[in-house]
Amino acid sequence: MNRYRATGLQGSAEPGSHGRVMANKIGLTDQESLDEAEAELLFKLYAEVFESLEEDQPLDVALLKQWHRRWLGSLYDWAGEERQVNLEKDGFPFAAAAQLPPLLRDLDKKWLSQLTPCNDMSQEETIRAIAQVHVELILVHPFREGNGRIARLLADAMAFQSGLGLLDYDDWSKNKASYIGAIHTGLAGDYEPMVERVRRAVGT
Repeated sequence: MNRYRATGLQGSAEPGSHGRVMANKIGLTDQESLDEAEAELLFKLYAEVFESLEEDQPLDVALLKQWHRRWLGSLYDWAGEERQVNLEKDGFPFAAAAQLPPLLRDLDKKWLSQLTPCNDMSQEETIRAIAQVHVELILVHPFREGNGRIARLLADAMAFQSGLGLLDYDDWSKNKASYIGAIHTGLAGDYEPMVERVRRAVGT
């Protein structure tokens, strides 16, 4: 079902989808239609966020949850909530659901409060901050669905606040194996591969 292998209460499927589509509020039973609905809502969220985001606005876990709820609240009951299921993708397990509360406190204290907002950083400092925060957020994977897109929205917000504008993720999509490898390398505290991916997204 969907893009993850999931276990637990939030792993339920929409009736009539033969176990292939997550349970949703509007009864969609094919993945393509659900993907389209998520994409349309994400476009709307981007417009709303960047109409109001101030360059000195703090970015924290509470804001990420708010964004997630605004984005997916019309589709999923659990939008904006910490996931209650364990997730893995292509054999790589993300943080266990039971560990999310302390991990998200660490994300706030050690990363977001230290590295955002980026309005007074140089371009290179911003690139490195985005890389580190992105890796740490992806490794935690706080939500049942949409983690990568929320992580990109956060990266865009950081870049926007520093004056770099929104990022170009074409390289990340074309070189997906390198991107995934950069996430895995970050697990050991080596952020240089992700720094290079962010540098390319910035266009330097």
